[in-house]
Amino acid sequence: MGVTVGVLGLQGDVVEHLAALRAAGADAVEVKTRADLARVDGLVIPGGESTTVMKLLARFEMAQPIVERVRAGMPLWGTCMGMIVAAKDVAGLDQPTLGLIDITVRRNAFGRQNDSAEVPLAIPALGSTPFPAVFIRAPWIERTGPRVELLAERDGHGVMVREGNVLGTSFHPELTGDHRVHGYFLEMVREATKVGKASPAA
Repeated sequence: MGVTVGVLGLQGDVVEHLAALRAAGADAVEVKTRADLARVDGLVIPGGESTTVMKLLARFEMAQPIVERVRAGMPLWGTCMGMIVAAKDVAGLDQPTLGLIDITVRRNAFGRQNDSAEVPLAIPALGSTPFPAVFIRAPWIERTGPRVELLAERDGHGVMVREGNVLGTSFHPELTGDHRVHGYFLEMVREATKVGKASPAA
């Protein structure tokens, strides 16, 4: 089934996500306006700086439309700082978020830029072959709500989670040649579209 997946184009690895989504079989487009959002079946919020992204979402009046679409069933995936934007809480900080997945995250938990690493990560939902997970100033997950599924851990901390139609990863799958996480999200979008849950909210 042909589906259109948007990548929020306000900041971050937009081009890389678009390329990976297309490689996984999606029609991928950049989303910068509410009109763009209305045309997609799923949305990726890429890495970047989470407080800046929240300010830009407010400035362009995008935050509430995204929340409404996701609560109406549209799949959303936040990568690295995008996961922070989607999270319910940020540990130790009074930081606004979209509150779309019941997790508490800690910013820069795996270290600063010079602590970046590529780690072979076990993700059973993607098969037995480890995923080459790229961590760059990455957050980790300190708390998961009762309906949140923990899909992967690193050093005892959650780094990939799902709650219904919302996916979060601490790492950057778009910076690898492995498109399995993008394919996983694409299947979420196809399933939501198939059951009619991804139509725009009235």
